[in-house]
Amino acid sequence: MDIKRTVLWVIFSLSLLFLWDNWQRSNGHPSMFFPNPAATAPAAGASPASTPAAANAAASTDVPQSASAQAAPASAVPDTAPAAKGELITITTDLVKAQIDTMGGELVHLELLKQRDTVDPTKNLVLFDSSAKRVYLAETGLIGGPFPNHKSPFVALPGARSLDNGNQVQLVLESTEGGVKLTKTFTFKRDDYVIDVKHTVTNDTGAPISPSLYLQLVRDGNAPEGEQRFSHTFTGAAVYTDEQKYQNFTFDKIENGKADYDKSAKDGWIAIVQHYFVSAFIPQNNAQREIFAKKVSNNLYAIGNVLPLGTIAPGASVTMDARLFSGPQETVLLENAAPGLTLVKDYGWLKVIAEPIFWLMTQIHHVLGNWGWTIIALTILIKLAFFPLSAASYRSMAKMKKVTPKMTAIRERYKDKPQEMNKEMMQLYKTEKINPLGGCLPIVIQMPIFFALYHVFQASVELRNAPWLGWIHDLAAPDPFYILPVVMAVAMFAQTKLNPPPPDPMQAKVMMFMPLIFSVMFFFFPAGLVLYWVTNTLMSIAQQWVITRKIVDAK
Repeated sequence: MDIKRTVLWVIFSLSLLFLWDNWQRSNGHPSMFFPNPAATAPAAGASPASTPAAANAAASTDVPQSASAQAAPASAVPDTAPAAKGELITITTDLVKAQIDTMGGELVHLELLKQRDTVDPTKNLVLFDSSAKRVYLAETGLIGGPFPNHKSPFVALPGARSLDNGNQVQLVLESTEGGVKLTKTFTFKRDDYVIDVKHTVTNDTGAPISPSLYLQLVRDGNAPEGEQRFSHTFTGAAVYTDEQKYQNFTFDKIENGKADYDKSAKDGWIAIVQHYFVSAFIPQNNAQREIFAKKVSNNLYAIGNVLPLGTIAPGASVTMDARLFSGPQETVLLENAAPGLTLVKDYGWLKVIAEPIFWLMTQIHHVLGNWGWTIIALTILIKLAFFPLSAASYRSMAKMKKVTPKMTAIRERYKDKPQEMNKEMMQLYKTEKINPLGGCLPIVIQMPIFFALYHVFQASVELRNAPWLGWIHDLAAPDPFYILPVVMAVAMFAQTKLNPPPPDPMQAKVMMFMPLIFSVMFFFFPAGLVLYWVTNTLMSIAQQWVITRKIVDAK
């Protein structure tokens, strides 16, 4: 292939990449190259000092007013009184360590015992928190009267606080206000990130009541700590219903009142999504609910449901079940938790390619047991699948290399007559049976697969902290010593030597610098993606060398 076309194809591919990235950012999607300012900076008017801390996190969040006043109940009861201190009840399972505050029955701390912290891998990852640097809470309560809510004092009933030898552990909290008792029952199970949350409302007054139950997730608008450059993904709220399917929106859209989502449904879930992890409240099906998203305070946002409980007669009780999934975005876990929850894994616009690739990777991983070798095996399978097309392309390039002296002579002879030069070139291609665009096919085919793999590595928590060998301890993070990018640069340089030499000295210099440029760019890409590209390049070199030798020997 003419070296000019190679350079033009590379420029064209990179241009498409940056245009697509710009379109993503303009439509509120995460950028591949630049962080979302709304996700990394506090809301307008906020300052680090104004970020709610543990002492006032509960007091700063609002109670939804009614289940029927508005489609999205954004009004709230002002609360200027300081938050009272409750007892923190710690529940420990094989997967999580949770802390629930008896003041409001809030889930204020959730530590994932099998996930490492992004910044400090010696620690466990903390998802829910109520510290000075992070506010992320799960709150429930009653509205529609002076009933218990997430600011009311609860009493914890005695019971086990860890799994020990059992398969589940329960925490029961009770609160009574205005003659109405609310009993919250949290059930934690072995090998499960789903927490069952049951609410039982008992009317001990002398008159009927019509309360509504709210379930809400509250989070600050900051991006997760430790985000790598070239690794900025979606952080925000999400809603799913059977009718409208999956909808997500960033916190800045909630800030500006531009969040577009279903306002009512009888099914589905609401969630807070961040890189690799998700928390979702999943009410019981066929229960009418209103969905709301609102700004609670500076740089603090809520997404939730309000579920009417109907009229409760004096002395009667009503129970509403719900589930709270809080954990990693592993496909199997999401599929088992709720319909549509797998959609929180953001594969981008190449989802139709990325999903089958990830499915194939999981099948290979079941056999090999290592994600690094899985990537290498996947690369080999992809290379074999496109072998006929690649072989035809390399034969075209080998023939092009063979006639390079003739092409150089034509350029010299007609350097001042471009039209005649093109005519002679086309005649030469026809005589030698060369497709001048044949060498572009591998690039055209690889670009969609490359972008799809990028999203697979970005969205798949299965690859997070997954080692390969030696110095590669996390295939989802950049190579810490840049060894793979350097190997890739050397391999690309070797591959250029198999291509037809550029007749123009300037083009030759450009091609000499291309491996270096790509190597520097790949410094910031996940190690797994660079491993794929290195393996693909080495296989291409072997395939191209064999085909070139056959043509030379035949000559």
